Amino acid sequence: MLDYSMRRLASDINTGANDKEFRPVDYAKITIFGLAMTALWSSLHSIILPLRIADFVPVGRQATYLGLLTVTGLLLAIAVQPIAGVFSDRSGFRWGRRRPYILIGAILTLSFLPGISLAGRLSILFAIYYLLQISSNTALGPYLAFIPDLVPEEKRGLASGVKGLLEILGAGTFIWLVGHLMGNYSIGEGVRWLWLSLGILAAVFLGTMIATVVTVKERPGVGGPKLPLLPTLHKSFKIDVKANPDYIRFLLSRLFFIIPLTAFQAFGLYFFRDYLGVTNPAAVMGNFTLVSTLCMLAMVYPAGFLSDRFGRRPIALTSGLIGALGIGILLFFRSYDFILLAAILMGIGFGGLMASNWALAVDLVPKDEAGKYIGLTNLATAGGSALARLQGPMIDFFNARRFGLGYTVMLWICFSSLIVSSVLLRWIKKR
Repeated sequence: MLDYSMRRLASDINTGANDKEFRPVDYAKITIFGLAMTALWSSLHSIILPLRIADFVPVGRQATYLGLLTVTGLLLAIAVQPIAGVFSDRSGFRWGRRRPYILIGAILTLSFLPGISLAGRLSILFAIYYLLQISSNTALGPYLAFIPDLVPEEKRGLASGVKGLLEILGAGTFIWLVGHLMGNYSIGEGVRWLWLSLGILAAVFLGTMIATVVTVKERPGVGGPKLPLLPTLHKSFKIDVKANPDYIRFLLSRLFFIIPLTAFQAFGLYFFRDYLGVTNPAAVMGNFTLVSTLCMLAMVYPAGFLSDRFGRRPIALTSGLIGALGIGILLFFRSYDFILLAAILMGIGFGGLMASNWALAVDLVPKDEAGKYIGLTNLATAGGSALARLQGPMIDFFNARRFGLGYTVMLWICFSSLIVSSVLLRWIKKR
C-alpha cells in the first residue's frame, strides 16, 4: 500500500494531476500543436504526395505507389510513437517529461521537410518521407500524453473535443489552401507553388511548436529506473492484456474507424480525377474537404461535451452510424447534391467519432504509463491508416478490369469498417 502511494504521488508530481485549476486557455495550450501536425500530414497525404508521385509514376500505377509509400512509412510511425512515449514516461528533465521530445522531433521534421520538393527521384522521395515519419512521431507520441497527464478526469471529454476541433481545423483549412495552391503545380513548371505550400506548413508547425514548449507548464520529471535499450524497447510494446481488456477492444474499434477516415483522404484526388473526370482535382478535393470539415468543426466540440455527460460509447456509436450513412450515399448516387450530402453526413459522423473516441482512449490508458499507452494507440491509428492505403493496389487492380470498380470496392470497405467499429464499441465494459 505504501509502495502504491509513493508511485501515485510520483505520478502526480510528474503530471500536475493534483492541480485543481484548469482554465479554458489551457485546453488550447495542450492541443494547439495537433493543429499543425494534422495540417502537415493531411496536406502531404491528400495533395502534395499524390502530385509528387505523379511526377515519377504513370497514371495506371499511381495509387499503388502512393499506397506503398504511405503504408511503409506508417509502419515506422507505429514503431516510433510508443517508443518515444515510453522514454518520455521515464524521463527526468527539469522542464518536463514531454516537451523536450516535442522540441527535438519538431526541429528534425522542419529540417527534412524541404526534401519533399528537392527529391529528384522516387527513391529519394521515399527516404525523405520515412525520415519525416520518424521525426514527427518522436514529437507526436509525447505530445498526445498531455491530456491524460494534465487534464482532470471530469474534463477529458471536453479536452478531447478541443483537440479534435483544432485538428479538424488544421486539416480542413490547409487541405483547402494547399489544394488551391497546388492546382497550379506541374513538374518543371509551377514548382514555386510547391515551395510556397511547404513553407506555409513549416511556418505553422514552427509557431505551434514554440507556443507549446513555452506555454505548457509541466512539473519536472522525476524519471524512472534506467533500463538497457533492448528491455526498454520490449517494454514499449508490452500490453498487459488481462489488466486492460477494454483497451484491446478499443484498439480494434479505433483501427476500423480510421480506415474510412483515411481512405478518401488518401485517394480522393485520384477519385475526382479518374472517376469523375474533373479538370482541377486538387481544387475539387480541397472544396470537398472544406464542406466536410465545417460539419466536423460544428460537431466535434459538442460531441466531447456530451461524452462527458452521457458517456463515450453512445456518442461514438451514433456518430459511426451517421458516417456510415454518408458513405452509403456515395455508393449509390453520383450527382453533386448527393455528394454534398455525403460530405455533410461524413463530417458530422467523423467529428463525433474523433472527440468521443479519443476521450475513450484517455479513459482507458493506465495513468502511470500514459505516454506508452497513448503511443500504443498509434497501433490502431497508423495501422488503420496503413490498411486504408493498402487499398491503392486494390483500386488499380479492379479499375483495370472495369472502369471505376476499384473505387466502388473502396467505398464498400469503408462502409463495412464503420459498422464493425460501432459493433466493437458495445463490447467495452468500462463506463
